[in-house]
Amino acid sequence: MTAIQEVADLQTIDNLFLNPLDIFELRVMNHYCEQWIADWCQTNGWTDWFKERSSYWAFPPNSVMPVPIPTSVLLTIKAEKGLSTDERFWTLTAILGTGLTAAWGYAIASPMPLLLAFVGCAIVFARLDCEEA
Repeated sequence: MTAIQEVADLQTIDNLFLNPLDIFELRVMNHYCEQWIADWCQTNGWTDWFKERSSYWAFPPNSVMPVPIPTSVLLTIKAEKGLSTDERFWTLTAILGTGLTAAWGYAIASPMPLLLAFVGCAIVFARLDCEEA
């Protein structure tokens, strides 16, 4: 291990000790694949798209100021393409977690693991909700 890696590891450990809640910080779920947005922009002549918080912005044809990509367009892209990679990951994690907690609950003859699965699925379901609709 090099000295730079050791310093980086120590900084990561220090950051966890300074703010231990960073472990539980969930990043924003990406409801759209970046390639989907790039393809739509290229097809329709929009350029230099970027994401600002939870909305996508781009320069329309012959424009000097970016505007948000219309919600109707985003919903159409979503209807065509389906679930993004992040959404698939979280959905499968919820399904597998529920299966494991159901088996665990049966093995220990207790409903408490299912309560944990319910809470986890509620969090995943809430994060799957799009603000655009």
